[in-house]
Amino acid sequence: MKIYLLQFFLLVGLGLNLQAQIPSNHIRGKVTCDGIGIPGIVVTDGIDCTLTDQQGQYTLLPNRDVRFIYLSTPSGYLPKAEQTIPLFYQKLNPAKQGVYDFELIRNPQNEMNHLFLVQADAQVTSEDDVKAYAKYLQDMKEYIRPYIGKKEVFGIDCGDIVGDTPSLYPSYINTVSSLNFPIYRAIGNHDMTYGGRTFEYSYRTFESYFGPIYYSFNKGNAHYIVLDNCFYVNRDYQYIGYIDERTFQWLEQDLSYVPKDKLVFVVMHIPSSLQKKLRYNTLDQDETVNTAALYKLLEGYNAHIISGHTHFNLNVCFNDSLMEHNTAAVCGTWWRADINVDGTPRGYGVYEVDGNQVKWIYKSAGYPAEHQLHVYPVGSSDEHPSDIIANVWNWDEQWKVEWYENGKRMGEMQRYKGYDPTAKAICSDKEKVKYEWISPILTEHLFHATPHNKNAKMEVKVTDRFGNVYTKAIENK
Repeated sequence: MKIYLLQFFLLVGLGLNLQAQIPSNHIRGKVTCDGIGIPGIVVTDGIDCTLTDQQGQYTLLPNRDVRFIYLSTPSGYLPKAEQTIPLFYQKLNPAKQGVYDFELIRNPQNEMNHLFLVQADAQVTSEDDVKAYAKYLQDMKEYIRPYIGKKEVFGIDCGDIVGDTPSLYPSYINTVSSLNFPIYRAIGNHDMTYGGRTFEYSYRTFESYFGPIYYSFNKGNAHYIVLDNCFYVNRDYQYIGYIDERTFQWLEQDLSYVPKDKLVFVVMHIPSSLQKKLRYNTLDQDETVNTAALYKLLEGYNAHIISGHTHFNLNVCFNDSLMEHNTAAVCGTWWRADINVDGTPRGYGVYEVDGNQVKWIYKSAGYPAEHQLHVYPVGSSDEHPSDIIANVWNWDEQWKVEWYENGKRMGEMQRYKGYDPTAKAICSDKEKVKYEWISPILTEHLFHATPHNKNAKMEVKVTDRFGNVYTKAIENK
């Protein structure tokens, strides 16, 4: 009996010391909350992914060119944050023993119902731009005020935080920290560091401030993935929209832990596609050239891609389970006007998630949430000079746009491709916009209708996909 007891205690002792038996070049650690290990947490080095065991312990094999150890933060928990930067990662230190422990905080809010704000292209190039950005943030703070303490709120930034001015990262960080909630960031092409010999050099400065360039996290029944699709080609400021193989291999592993009933959001700077039918160009700076591979990985999920980059607003419904939301720029016309080149006011997306369902609006900075369209009287448009015009910037195929003359419904307005009249006027004033290359863009969220009496009282009514109704009267010239 004594021999059996001795063997038992020896086995227990061996089990307790298994972590210590791991070779010294392996990465290992523990994920805890209030000092208690959390099982089933995805831990990654950006190449391989693994799960924590019942004690919250994990082990990763050594890999070359690993810069971070990080978590896919689980639902119900929060990482610590510093000035809006979520600290779900640790920089790999070659001089440090390979132990990287993480302490998470239990989220006091019920994450099944949460809200996040999406911004893109702040693109600050000077301290004056940073000051203008600070004023813009006041709108965000006012919007979320009713939710504070009642609902989980966080931010997503689709990149181009700065405009080729990484020296402004500290000013940006200090300014945006007034929001007082975590922001998950994607790198944009203007956030890259140019001049290195390869793509890998381009994201090092960004990483030094904000951590990994691709990662994931969970909130309630939703899984969020942030990717880098800005591929620097080492020719002046040239880049393409492209996702590299290393990222795809990591993404395959990441999604292997995500059940198909989860709502999935993919955040990246450059759009995947600006139209339903994919275009395969040899060099594309406005779309992601290998986007079909991303769509393949997302099959079976209810997925939403959220992007920026274009400085206009666009929703593309690829099919019933995949949609892209391309978000207009915070900076409007590069801080020279408060609308974008398609006529969308500068602002941000607001997404409310309930379980695995999501609703969204576009919030124009400086306007009430009901400001969802702009209307123009007869004579405003070069394309349709005899018609009234409506710009419905967050339109998608499930919206309805109708018009009324003297209180009588006249029918649905016709969608067309053209220039927003205000954006066209602003961009033609080169002294105002400063940059010669700025020009309006053709947009397809414009609508026109021919009135019977151009002096009549006219109104446009739009109904979004969620049944919300917005109206705007047209003031005659």
